Amino acid sequence: MATFLYRIGRWAFRRRRLVGGLWLGVLVLAVGAAALAPAGEEEDLAMPGTESQKAFDLLDERFPQSNSQGAEARLVFQAPDGRRVTARENKAAVEDALGSLDAGAQVASATDPYTTGAVSKDGTIAYSTITYTADAVDLTASTKSALEHAASRARDAGLTVEIGGSALDAEEALGGTTEIIGVAVAAVVLVLALGSLVAAGLSLLTAFVGVAIAFGLVSALAAPLGLTSTVAILALMLGLAVGIDYALFITSRFRDERARGSEPEEAAGRAVGTAGSAVVFAGATVVIALVGLGVVGIPELTKMGMGGAGAVALAVLVALTLVPALFGFSGHRVLSRAVRKNLPQRSENLRQGSEIRRSGSEATRPGLGSRWAGFVLRRPVAVLMIAGLGLGAVALPALSLELGLPGDESKSVETTQRRAYDLLSEGFGPGFNGPLTVVVDMSESADTRATTDLVARTVRAVDGVASVGDPVLNRTEDTAVLTAVPKTAPNSGETKDLVHAIRDAVPGVEAATGAGILVTGTTALNIDISEAMSDALVPYLSVVIGLAVLLLTVVFRSVLVPVKAALGFLLSVGAAFGVLVAVFQWGWAADLIGIEQTGPVMSLMPILIIGIVFGLAMDYEVFLLTRMREAYVHGASPGEAIVSGFRHSGRVVAAAAIIMISVFTGFIGMNNPTIQTMGVGLAAAVAFDAFVVRMAIAPAVLALLGHRAWWLPRILNRVLPNVDIEGEALNRPPVPAHADESDAAVRRLPVGRD
Repeated sequence: MATFLYRIGRWAFRRRRLVGGLWLGVLVLAVGAAALAPAGEEEDLAMPGTESQKAFDLLDERFPQSNSQGAEARLVFQAPDGRRVTARENKAAVEDALGSLDAGAQVASATDPYTTGAVSKDGTIAYSTITYTADAVDLTASTKSALEHAASRARDAGLTVEIGGSALDAEEALGGTTEIIGVAVAAVVLVLALGSLVAAGLSLLTAFVGVAIAFGLVSALAAPLGLTSTVAILALMLGLAVGIDYALFITSRFRDERARGSEPEEAAGRAVGTAGSAVVFAGATVVIALVGLGVVGIPELTKMGMGGAGAVALAVLVALTLVPALFGFSGHRVLSRAVRKNLPQRSENLRQGSEIRRSGSEATRPGLGSRWAGFVLRRPVAVLMIAGLGLGAVALPALSLELGLPGDESKSVETTQRRAYDLLSEGFGPGFNGPLTVVVDMSESADTRATTDLVARTVRAVDGVASVGDPVLNRTEDTAVLTAVPKTAPNSGETKDLVHAIRDAVPGVEAATGAGILVTGTTALNIDISEAMSDALVPYLSVVIGLAVLLLTVVFRSVLVPVKAALGFLLSVGAAFGVLVAVFQWGWAADLIGIEQTGPVMSLMPILIIGIVFGLAMDYEVFLLTRMREAYVHGASPGEAIVSGFRHSGRVVAAAAIIMISVFTGFIGMNNPTIQTMGVGLAAAVAFDAFVVRMAIAPAVLALLGHRAWWLPRILNRVLPNVDIEGEALNRPPVPAHADESDAAVRRLPVGRD
């Protein structure tokens, strides 16, 4: 692999104008396609195979007219204190507000709360349901303005009015303050780590190119593939984070090679051949883990995984081609000032074949990475105990993990959707916002009336049901729908138990009537998805851990190193889950990130975080241990190998981790609960994995294992392929730039040793 990538690096450096032009063309095409493509729709979650989804599919078949409806809105009216919404003047205000909607071209219908019984028992709150002929993304600005104007008319009459439903839903806007701050922090870290504005700008530029292309492609494919804004934001988040990191790793190695005296083209080839090999491996692990999310069976999760995987794959391609091409444009400016001063002498030493001498500062003053490695080598047991017990303590809240899907109740109280939710809960009970839909398939029933009556009595008798509505039959009268309102809120554990209780109560009715009875609705579907996520968590984690052990065994040709890496990955993921539970369920520090309502953790998050963090954890494992193994196979002792790894890669890995944490943290400020939860979970996981697992636990374990850390059974040594991720095949004298003018010459690698 190293030899192949070495050739790519030199070719990209030499053909930099061609490479730059190709990427510029791809960027223009992606942005243009995104600008011309129609907007995608925000689709609801679906889980094929669950009872809820089967019921939805049956409703689509038996009630086809329901599919013609578009977005829906609820205007919720509350009378002033001490008064009723049914009073003459308040009723007139409500009717006036609803009457103003009749002229709306996209309004299909607006219900009258006084004729439909949509008034609370105490008469203080009422609501009207407005249906539209278009989906939320297709509603015009004038249609939404008419809805808000109707609410304002009633407010002017003294009523409290809020708007719920999907009509005001919109795709999450990008470019918020917190995201800008995150990128700014990443830029500062790059400058400090590389000591060069040009080098930092190069890493940011290439990352932005990859992200822009990925975001453009996702936007262009949103309508035909049904990609939501969450998929686009995940692609942006991952592409930006790994794009900066991958460019940083290759740029850092290029600077090391140039500091040793290598010619620019040779340094570019070696940087891509060595650090680029690690980038390919790390990127492949992220892609595999994200694509593997498709086995869970949730289409939205599959799309998120594919979108994120595509962004990571683009980041790898950009790092392997555009980054070395830009090395050719930047010249010596990519190097620090100190290296530029000593470069002529080092180049002369290299040409003469003499040993490359390090500067005095490098020889006499070890860096922070070397000093930390020395500290761990002196106290490996203490470091291991403190770090391991600390992560274990942080992971303890994960034992209380509850999964669910957020609704309007998780939104900020500053939004009208959340205030409408609260008003409806106050007036009609907490379960009103999460009704259950009971679908009765009566195609095999002899008496439809008797069947629906028996179903209604059975459901009404289940403890926890507040009310059951009258059955609604389709045109052929072979299917009925009943609405059951729980006494408890949609995300409560009691509602989850109620869904199971209803499902347990209906088999007797099915046997007596021949009908098929299914419980569905958004609340039931969310419960089914959350349970499916819980069931899939351990199998998916097992697959990911097994994949990690296998890949690391091939890369590092060791048995114990992969086992150590897998156990460390489990610790960092467990600690990240503990943070999610503490913040989103228990409310710790929730005010700091704008969380006003605690509840279950997003059901998609654990598996999604496992898939993403798995690949990112392998990044740091590979970049640290590659230099350690490189030193070890060249005769260094286990302790010296650890110090060498931290001396060459510790600073870069720390900078990469800080950059990734900054990018993920920047998305916490978004109002989208999915992205907010993802930002907290990924930022915490990266922090724990990079700074605790890889920089404390990993060297401590390696120090205790000594030579045994790099042991591999003979049979595995013969069977496993040698991927040469350290670039051993490249440890030969460099070819002068003028000797490689033809493509044929680039295919011949030099022979000999340094």
